[in-house]
Amino acid sequence: MAAVDAAPVDELRDRLRSCCAAEAWVEEMVVGRPYQSEAALYAASDRATTALDDHGLEQALAGHPRIGDAAPAHGGDGRSAAWSRGEQSGVATAGADVLGELAAANASYEKRFGHVYLVCASGRSAAELLAVCRARLDNDPETERAVVLGELAKINRLRLGMLLEGR
Repeated sequence: MAAVDAAPVDELRDRLRSCCAAEAWVEEMVVGRPYQSEAALYAASDRATTALDDHGLEQALAGHPRIGDAAPAHGGDGRSAAWSRGEQSGVATAGADVLGELAAANASYEKRFGHVYLVCASGRSAAELLAVCRARLDNDPETERAVVLGELAKINRLRLGMLLEGR
């Protein structure tokens, strides 16, 4: 926890942006210090994630690549891109047919909801991620926003864990 609690503010902001690109989330995490435990850090992250307004959610989503892409369409730092590649490693072994279907599902999702399909991809295959995307296309926008925030919270927790491990 010392890496988070004792870090200079500007350095911590940069590290936290690798976890989540939403500035409101970053600021909430900075002002919430000190954290007494990892559980307290993760709980603060969950609260900051669910509190994101539409602008904050848009910022967070801009920091994530499409499932199957190597880097986010709107930038992102090297650490975040590397983490995304690791999280999506199950997609790397997929056949061309599944990747083509996944690209089409991504496009349908973006057309329906106006943003990248966000899912915690860690440990999941391309076929599973494709099935999840297709199922979520049936959600109404309000339901999908709640699902996206839940997936973002999972990703933020994973990335905070990697940050604490010094990755």
